[in-house]
Amino acid sequence: MIRFPVSEEKNKVLQEKMACLGIHEGDMEEKFIRSSGKGGQKVNKASTCVYLKHLPTGIEVKWMTERSQALNRFLARCELVRRVERLIGQKTDEDLEVRRVRKQKSKKKKRARQKYHRTGL
Repeated sequence: MIRFPVSEEKNKVLQEKMACLGIHEGDMEEKFIRSSGKGGQKVNKASTCVYLKHLPTGIEVKWMTERSQALNRFLARCELVRRVERLIGQKTDEDLEVRRVRKQKSKKKKRARQKYHRTGL
């Protein structure tokens, strides 16, 4: 079990999701690449970008949002879990959030139509 620089709870949730979906560390090819963007010399010297490839599904993830390689490794695995969930048809947290926001917007739109809809003119 790999330890990442996040809370114990987040590590545990990630490991459980990976186990539930059947994603094993041995099934992944991991490479480290030099990141691009802000950071100057630090970015040019350190390989903080993480490239993951899940061999059974062929899903590839490239993650370089953070300056820490360890944190990028964690976030890349989270993204891999999301993509595998979408591949098998499970609803992800993002999908549920999008659905909730769409429902809110349609409700607002309906209220606005009722409020400003004038009959008899």
